[in-house]
Formats: sequence, C-alpha cells, structure tokens
Amino acid sequence: MVNKQALKPRPPVPPDAAAGDGRSSRWQAHRDKRRRALVKTARRAVHSLGYAASMEDIATAAGTSKSVYYRYFGDKAGLQQAMGEVVIAQMQDKVLAAARQAASAREGLHAMVSAYLQMAQTSPNVYAFVTRLGAADALTNPADPHSSELLSHFFEAVTDMLASPMKSFLASDPRARQLGGPALTLWPQAAIGMVRAAGELWLATPEGPTKPTEAQLSEQLTTWLFEGIANHVPSPDTITSVLEDTP
Repeated sequence: MVNKQALKPRPPVPPDAAAGDGRSSRWQAHRDKRRRALVKTARRAVHSLGYAASMEDIATAAGTSKSVYYRYFGDKAGLQQAMGEVVIAQMQDKVLAAARQAASAREGLHAMVSAYLQMAQTSPNVYAFVTRLGAADALTNPADPHSSELLSHFFEAVTDMLASPMKSFLASDPRARQLGGPALTLWPQAAIGMVRAAGELWLATPEGPTKPTEAQLSEQLTTWLFEGIANHVPSPDTITSVLEDTP
C-alpha cells in the first residue's frame, strides 16, 4: 500500500532559514580559524617568554588584547588545554609514523619514547605551559580543581595515545605475552609515568657533560622498560663483595 504522506513534497526551506544556516557555518569557520591562529601565536609567545607568561603578555605578543583570548578560551586554563591538544596531535602524528616503520617491538617502543622526549625538548616552555598548574599543584595543593582536571586530561590523552601501540608491540613479543592480560594493561601506564618523570627531570638538568642527549636518554629508558631495570641492578653477591672490600 502506498503511503500517500510519503509522496507529498516537503515544504521548501524558507530563504531566511537557509541564509541563516549559511551565515552560521561561515561564522563558525571564521571562529575556528581565528582560534587556531590565536593558539599558534600564543605558542610562539610562550616559547619565547617562558611558561609563566601571563595572558596579557601572550596577548601583547599576538598583537591583540587579552579580552580576545578570554573570549575564545574562557581563561588561561582553557588556553593551556587548547595548546595541549595541538601538541598532542602533532606528537601523535610522529608516534604513529614511527610505529608504522618499526621493525620490532623494541624499535617501536624506542620510537615512542623518543617522540615524547623530542616533543618536550623542542620547547620546554611550551611543554611546561601545558603540563603545569602554576601556584596550584594538582598533587600537593589542588587549589584550582578546574586546572587540575585540565592537567589530568593532557596526560590521559598522552597515555591513551601511547597505550594502544605499546600493547600491540608487547603482544608481538613472546616474552611479554607470558606476562598475561593484567600486566599488559598496567605496564603502559607505568611506562609512561616513568618516561614523564625522567623526561621532566632531564629538562630541568643544566647543560653539562653529565647530562645525556635526547638519543642517549631515549635508549636508556627503552632498555629499562623493555629489558627490565633488574638487568642493571648489581647482584647480591656483587653488593656483598663491594661492602667487604670497603675500608
């Protein structure tokens, strides 16, 4: 049976409504473009001025007023989140490209560790800007729950981005498969925490003969993570021998 209602032509869209939709789309496209430009300019400003740069400092470097940044991002935490999303997107491109070219599980892990350290090393100020809370430290003094949530969001995004390829590489290694499901789930979380802690300490270390290069640190962290730090700890017999020989 033919549905006569379905055969009825739909009423035309009023010209004003169609024009309004078009204007709305163009306005949103303009806002998105402007927002990307503001993030890009802010990133350059933070790179030059330091991670503690104020919204006014950033706006001045961008050739605009801080009210414009507040209009687009709400507050400084909003700008931190927007910049963090750009940093993560660029890092993800590098990680995925490196993972596709990796010939082994170890090589893939090394590529991911190196990508993270390179991201931080390219601009320590930008890295600090998107990962620090300033006066309100999320771990010891959560005075600003909103900022704490944004910081958590950044590292959750990094963890999610790296966890999947890490699990894939681990699953491809016979030794790792013996660990079982729970270990394969927990290991990427622990690994990323280790890389982050070591990387931030490395960034804060003054330049000198004892400071490793990015390549050296990437290799060392990969060895610890892939082979196990136990391989680098002296055996009990060695420790006993050293103690006995000590005057």
